[in-house]
Amino acid sequence: ELPESWADMQEPLLEGMCFTLKYLGMTLVEKPKGEDMAAAAIRRIVAMARVGARKFQKVILTVSPRGISLQDADTKEMVENISIYRISYCTTDKLQNKVFAYVAQSQESGALECHAFLSPKKKIAQAVTLTVAQAFQMALDLWEATHAGR
Repeated sequence: ELPESWADMQEPLLEGMCFTLKYLGMTLVEKPKGEDMAAAAIRRIVAMARVGARKFQKVILTVSPRGISLQDADTKEMVENISIYRISYCTTDKLQNKVFAYVAQSQESGALECHAFLSPKKKIAQAVTLTVAQAFQMALDLWEATHAGR
């Protein structure tokens, strides 16, 4: 449960805000950002997720000004660490409103990947999106502060 003023709380975000979500999957995308691109990618991921009757991996997604880290919720094993500088877009889908997705450039291939996650509630998906937006702003503020003296 998030407090009403959670958007003003910068301290927890520096440490990292955690969300428990289910990983739906990934698809490659052509463009780094855009609502239509993201909606189409999310539709593809959800369609693929419905076809494969496997159980979704439960992950702990941690958002901080450094980026997004994914940890397996059961084994606590680190799945991936995505630098804030590699993330180009994040959204809560308008139709699948419990789905949070982000687009990031793959460190290995350089390809643009859209990763989608299912949250238990629409409000949580929106909270993740807002938290990532806030993390971007903080990363920018921190970057500007370190480069102001040069």
